Amino acid sequence: MRTRRKFTSEFKSRVVLELLSGEKTVAEACREYELTAQMVNDWKAQFLAAAPQAFEKGAPSSEEAERIAELEQMVGKLTMQLEIAKKHRACWMERQAENGKRS
Repeated sequence: MRTRRKFTSEFKSRVVLELLSGEKTVAEACREYELTAQMVNDWKAQFLAAAPQAFEKGAPSSEEAERIAELEQMVGKLTMQLEIAKKHRACWMERQAENGKRS
């Protein structure tokens, strides 16, 4: 039994670009790379469906969105810690001033 092959996104893109540029037909690509026509046509459909995203500006990928959310959460936590530290310092300064007046 033949094991399932995995193809990189770069390989899939190269095959699809060869088809779209007219460099090869589906049949030629299938023979050369030992692929099925259904697989190549699926790759082509996926490629064309995602093509408009290449021209979108400012739309972060899901990984970027996750990282942004993580960083925003970190900023919020650090802001809270800073506020607590400021209040603690103010209380400490008051106590120091009170202790200084009594002496």
